[in-house]
Amino acid sequence: MFSTNPFAELAAVISPSIIQGYIVLMVIMVVGGTILDMMHKKSAKYFFENAEKAKKNAKRTLGGGEKASLAVATVANEVLTSGEFKSTRRRISHLLTMYGFIIFVATTVWLIFGYIAPVVEAPTALTGLWHLGAIMLCVGGYWFWFFIRVDVSSEGVKWYNFNGRGDIFILGLLGMGTFALLWSGTLNAGGLINMIFLVLFIAASTILFSTVLWSKFAHMFFKPAAAYQKRCIKADGSYENLPELGDLSDPDLQAKFPDIPEYMGTNPPNMGLGIKSEAPRHF
Repeated sequence: MFSTNPFAELAAVISPSIIQGYIVLMVIMVVGGTILDMMHKKSAKYFFENAEKAKKNAKRTLGGGEKASLAVATVANEVLTSGEFKSTRRRISHLLTMYGFIIFVATTVWLIFGYIAPVVEAPTALTGLWHLGAIMLCVGGYWFWFFIRVDVSSEGVKWYNFNGRGDIFILGLLGMGTFALLWSGTLNAGGLINMIFLVLFIAASTILFSTVLWSKFAHMFFKPAAAYQKRCIKADGSYENLPELGDLSDPDLQAKFPDIPEYMGTNPPNMGLGIKSEAPRHF
């Protein structure tokens, strides 16, 4: 199973040009959906306008080297290691899902464009990576679906409750990874069951890549930009276009804003864990 290129087997039934054309179509759908999402939510406009406001409120100008350093820090923390997640299991689940998806998609494209037309035997390492990517995707995705989703862990919502557009992305991912493995695992058996898994694999993939406008897929493109902008805003002192208050424990500041000690205590920086003091399981 792990040494077999399932797309080479598929190319014996379906023309390689059709299989490759499907991949191109999915890429077009993702690009088109992302652009429509940006137009609909006006996210790009928001980022540019917010950046312009931040420039006006900046206390200092960032140099090219500092901006490059912030970009590297963003890639290393928010992108590659998902450092913004404070929950260890949420972070691990996200990393498994993210890297599983990247490996799976990359090896799928490689196998389809490199080893089916004409049919050339794919390296065992490459086909193994394809299966490993699908497994990582499923492990991280099912872990999130059954145990980590906020409404499941905090509000007691049943795992089988479907949240409409909010769950399209994760269910599309799970369907794609699951049915890809089942399709590959039943290739030798052939017959109707293998064909059913293939159809479900294609259907799940199509739903995932064609619903970018309504799913959470597009956020993976906005997340790095937002994280980088946030770092720049902190570094240049623009404070996300909010007024600078200063030290919240300063007596003069507390006298000026008496609601600070009233709601936050006399030493706000040491208020304790707050909502992090215990797991949110009060349902």
